[in-house]
Amino acid sequence: ELLGQRSRMRAIVHNRYGPPEQVLGMEEVEPPPVGDADVLIRVRATSVNAPDWITVTGVPYILRLKSGIRSPRTPVRGTDVAGIVEAVGKNVTDFQSGHEEFGSSWDGSLTTSGTFAEFAALPASQLIEKPSALTFEEAAASVMSGVTALLAMRDAGNVGPGTQVLINGASGGVGTFAVQIAKSFGAEVTANVTGVCSTRNVELVRSLGADHVIDYTREDFTRGEQRYDVILDNVLNHPPAATARRLTPTGKLIPNSIGNKGGFFAGLPRTARAALMRKRVTTVQFVANRENLLALASLLESGDIKVVIGKVYPLAETAKAVAHMLGHHARGKLVVAV
Repeated sequence: ELLGQRSRMRAIVHNRYGPPEQVLGMEEVEPPPVGDADVLIRVRATSVNAPDWITVTGVPYILRLKSGIRSPRTPVRGTDVAGIVEAVGKNVTDFQSGHEEFGSSWDGSLTTSGTFAEFAALPASQLIEKPSALTFEEAAASVMSGVTALLAMRDAGNVGPGTQVLINGASGGVGTFAVQIAKSFGAEVTANVTGVCSTRNVELVRSLGADHVIDYTREDFTRGEQRYDVILDNVLNHPPAATARRLTPTGKLIPNSIGNKGGFFAGLPRTARAALMRKRVTTVQFVANRENLLALASLLESGDIKVVIGKVYPLAETAKAVAHMLGHHARGKLVVAV
């Protein structure tokens, strides 16, 4: 039998929109169906990402056109996963039962099959072998945030030796990865990686390799004189014109708008206004494929980047983890251990 003697599994179920601790709860449910190209993973760890709290709250309301008007179309949230192969679909030939893998169920929608559960079915094309040096918690925490940071620095920003980079929101999930990845890409000539964060996180960001750290409670980076080749804005807490003024003439502004407090659609007007100012605005979109996962795994295995975990919650307290992220004060990644 697929799950041994078990015909049901524990999962965090989401049947209506609202505050996480009011609408997320543990239930016994049927295990997910395993498609021909899927891998069934016994989840050991997952993590919380912006799409989770956005879908749980159902705000902004326009997103419900995708996730479900009155209630969520899919009842289990979560995308990142690290765990053990339980079974494979009939067309999957390169995964074996018992092997440790990590990856993402994210398909670009808000109706992705969830990982806040004991078992999750994911496309084989979105999983790779977990680096042996990483714990399940570290691997699960790295996926969406790590790949997003990699794509922002490598592809959108074309960061290399000598590039002047500013990362706004450097102590969060994407930010902690971006600081380290930018540094690793500029190792021959030290990059000027400036982390913008709250006072309590200054030492954290400095320990990740940031050459300069701006404490936003004491200094507004948009009022400074320094100009940057790349600005990765994970917060979008300044008018786009003010942020864009800190770019060099050929500089790139990368708004990570899915992670800001207003969500993706709230970030669009600011992005559009910046584009109208003839500044080079480049967006970044998380893509969960093997190529991106392997590139991230290589950085993790090399020791060039480490995973910053703010807190680990048990599966039963997933609602608290989502509420924690919703408060926008999380350091690094919030992980759910199963």
